[in-house]
Amino acid sequence: MSDNVLEVHAVSVDYDGRTVLDVPELTVRRGEVLTLLGENGSGKTTLLRLLGLLVRPVRGSVVFCGENVDFGNPRRLLELRRRMAAVMQEPLLCRMSVRRNVALGLRFRGLPKADIEPRVNAWLERLAISHLGERQASKLSGGESQRTSLARAMVLDPEVLFLDEPFAALDAPTRQAQLQEFQEVLAESGVTAVFATHDRGEALALSTRLAVLIQGRIAQVDSAETVFSRPEQSEIARFVGVETLIPGRIEGKEDNNVWVDCGELRVRAFGQWAVGEEVLVAIRPEEIDLLEEHGPVKNGVYNVFPGRVKKVVPAETHYRVEVDCGVNVVAVVSRTATREMVLDVGTPVQVTFPPRAPHLIRR
Repeated sequence: MSDNVLEVHAVSVDYDGRTVLDVPELTVRRGEVLTLLGENGSGKTTLLRLLGLLVRPVRGSVVFCGENVDFGNPRRLLELRRRMAAVMQEPLLCRMSVRRNVALGLRFRGLPKADIEPRVNAWLERLAISHLGERQASKLSGGESQRTSLARAMVLDPEVLFLDEPFAALDAPTRQAQLQEFQEVLAESGVTAVFATHDRGEALALSTRLAVLIQGRIAQVDSAETVFSRPEQSEIARFVGVETLIPGRIEGKEDNNVWVDCGELRVRAFGQWAVGEEVLVAIRPEEIDLLEEHGPVKNGVYNVFPGRVKKVVPAETHYRVEVDCGVNVVAVVSRTATREMVLDVGTPVQVTFPPRAPHLIRR
C-alpha cells in the first residue's frame, strides 16, 4: 500500500480563461494533517476542492489511493468521493435533529438502521453532544453546529477528511475550544486530513506538514516548524509572522557563523554562506529580547544594538514593540516586562538576539 493517499501531478485549474491554480507536485501522506495556508484568493480552497475531486483540472492528474482519477466518469467519481468527508466553514446542516444529521451520510450509503445507531451514538458521545441528539439543527450555537458537522463527517470513517476554514465564523473562546477538540479527534482517529486556513495559529496547532500558497502556487511545503522558522521566500516569511526583514550582504565567515553587513547593523548569524552573497536577515519577533539602555549584557553575547522604541501595540498576552535601530526591528514583550522596563515611545533600549535566531534568505 502506498504511503500517499492523494497525489497531484502537473495540475492547473482555470476560471474564465485565467489560471488560478498551478501545482507541479503535491502529495498527501497517509495519516497526516496537511495544512494549506494562504491569504484569501491564494488558491487554497480551489486546491482543497481539487483534492476532494470536486474541481476538474484543465491539465495534469490527480491520484487517489493509487488510482488515476478519471474526471470524465461521474459514476466512479461519486464512488471515490464517498470515501471522503468534509467539514466546511458553514456547517450546512439539514432541517432535522442533530441525531438525524449525523446519521445522514450513513443512510445515503444504505447502511441498515442496526448498524447506523451505534456509530452515531459513539460520535455524539465522543464530541459531547449526546444531550443535543433530538434538538433541531437550526437551534444550535456555532460551536454546537461545528461539533455536529464533525460528527457527521467522522461517523463515515472517511479515508480523507477535508477541513475548509472550519473555525473562521466562531468567536474566540469557542474557536479555541473547537480547535483543541479537532486536534484531539484527528490525533485519536489517525484519519488523513487536509486543512485549509489563513490563520497561522490554527496551522501550527493542527499541521503535520504545511503547504504555503501564494497566488495559486505552492511556495513551500515542509513541517510547520520548518516553514515558520526557515521560510524560503520573503513573502512566506511575512505571511508566517516574520516582521523583521533586513537586507544585507555576507562580509565574513567564522566557523559555522557569518557576519552580515546590514548597513546600520553588523549581524552575526548561523549558517554556511559565501562572502558577497546578498541576503535578507529574517528574525521572528519572539526571538528578539529588549534590555534597558544600560542593562547588563552577558560576556560573549553577539547582536546587541542600541535603539529607541518607535511604537507599542498591546495584544492579549503581550505587547508588540517596534524599535528603531537604524532599521526597523519588531519584538514581542510580555506585559510584565513592558511594565518593568517602562517601554514608552522614545524610550532608549538595547535589542539583542542570538546568532541562531536570524534565518537568512537569499535575495
